[in-house]
Amino acid sequence: MAGKTLFDKIWDSHVVEEIAGGPSILYIDKHLVHEVTSPQAFAGIEKRGIKVFRPQNTVATPDHNVPTINQHLPIKDQLSAFQVAKLTENCERHGITLYGLNHPYQGIVHVIGPELGITQPGMTIVCGDSHTSTHGAFGSVAFGIGTSEVEMVLASQCIMQPKPKSMRINVEGKLGKGVGAKDVILYIISKITASGGTGYFIEYAGSAIRSLSMEGRMTVCNMSIESGARGGMIAPDETTFSYIKGREFAPKGSDFDKAVEKWKKLKTDDDAVFDKELTFDAADIEPMITYGTNPGMGAKITSSIPSEKDIAKSNLATFNKAIAYMGFKHNEPISGKQVDYVFVGSCTNGRIEDLREVANFVKGRKKADNITAWIVPGSKQVEKQAIEEGLTSILEAAGFKLRQPGCSACLAMNDDKIPEGKLAVTTSNRNFEGRQGPGARSMLASPLTAAAVAVTGRITDPRSML
Repeated sequence: MAGKTLFDKIWDSHVVEEIAGGPSILYIDKHLVHEVTSPQAFAGIEKRGIKVFRPQNTVATPDHNVPTINQHLPIKDQLSAFQVAKLTENCERHGITLYGLNHPYQGIVHVIGPELGITQPGMTIVCGDSHTSTHGAFGSVAFGIGTSEVEMVLASQCIMQPKPKSMRINVEGKLGKGVGAKDVILYIISKITASGGTGYFIEYAGSAIRSLSMEGRMTVCNMSIESGARGGMIAPDETTFSYIKGREFAPKGSDFDKAVEKWKKLKTDDDAVFDKELTFDAADIEPMITYGTNPGMGAKITSSIPSEKDIAKSNLATFNKAIAYMGFKHNEPISGKQVDYVFVGSCTNGRIEDLREVANFVKGRKKADNITAWIVPGSKQVEKQAIEEGLTSILEAAGFKLRQPGCSACLAMNDDKIPEGKLAVTTSNRNFEGRQGPGARSMLASPLTAAAVAVTGRITDPRSML
C-alpha cells in the first residue's frame, strides 16, 4: 500500500462519514468567526431552533470592516456598527469566546489564531474567509467556507466537503538577499497562474520553505488561495514547535511534550504519491511585484511588463484589459513608476516580523513626499509589541501613519480606501480591480519592497538600498 501525504493523514482522520459518490462529512476542530460572514449563519440556526453544537470549539473577533482609528469610540459606519453589535450579541447568546474591539487579543482572525496558540498541527480549521489557508503553515488542514457552511459548522461541528487532489510544490536552495516569503509565493503564482492550483490542496516543501520563519510560512500558505487552490500547508518541524511553545492556548508542560511527539508524526510518507508535483529553484527568485489585476500577473521587479507576444492568445483580452486598468504599457520597465500609496498590513503581512522589517529599513530615512504610507498591525498584540520594541516611533519618525488593528485597506470595507486612480504598493493578497477602493490600482509586494517604495516614492528594487 502506498504511503500517505500529510494532507491525507489529517483529512482521513477527521472523516466522520463518506457519502457514496459524494463529499466527505469532515469533523472540524476549530471554527474561527468574524463579523461579516456570520450574522446570517447565526440567524439560520436560530430559525431552525437549534443551538451552537460545540461553542468551545469556536473563537470570534471583529476584523473585516472595523475602523482602524478611534476604536474606543462608537463605530460611525452603520453597517460596520450593526455587524459588530450582532457578533457580540450572537457570541453572548451562544457562549462563544469573543475578542471584541479593544480586547488585548482582538485582531485579524488569521493573525490571532496562531499568535494565541489556538492554531495547532494536525487540526482541521475553517472560517468564513478565503485566507483561512494561512493556518496550514502549522501542518493543519485549513480552508475558507461560505456563510451556509458557517451555519453547518455552528450546528454540527462538521462540514460536507469533497476531498481535493494533492499537489506538492518544492522550493529548493537558498533564498537571495532581500528575498522573502512574499516573493516566494508571488513567484510561484506567477509560474503556475491564478488558476494553477484549482482543485488541489498544496503542500509546500523543500529547503527554502524549511528555512522560513513561522510568519514567513504563514505568508506562503495565506496566498495559496490566490493560485485557485483549496488551501496550502507545510509540515510541522522544530520551527513550528518552538513558535507554539508558551503561547496562551498551547498545551503546557508535559502535555506540550506529548503533543510534540504526536506532531512529529505529521509528515508525508516517503513513498506517498501526489497528483501533481512541481519543483522551483530558490536562486531564481528575486523581489517580486504584480503589474496586473490578479495575483498571477507578477514579475521580478527588475523586469518589464510583458508584451503581447509573451501572452497566450486565450489570455490576451484579459491581459490587455488589466494593463489598461493599471495605466501601464506593454514592454515598459516596472522599476521607476511613481507610486501614491503604500499599505503595510493584512493577514498576509501584518505580523510583528513584517513591521520589524519595514522599521529596520526606514530607520533614519524619511518617506517620499508623494507617498501616503499606512501601517496597520494585524492584531492588538502586534500593536503592543511594536510600541514596546520602539518600532512605532521609528515608523512615525519616517512619516508613516499608524492605524489600529483590522483588515483595513486590504479589502477597503472600512474608510481605509485607496482613492480612485491612485497607485498603491500593498503587502496584502489581492490586486483585483477596485479591491482596495473603487478605481484603485494595486501592486502586490513584500514588506521590504513596500518600504523601499515608501522611501523613494517609486517602484524600487529593495536590494539596491540594502
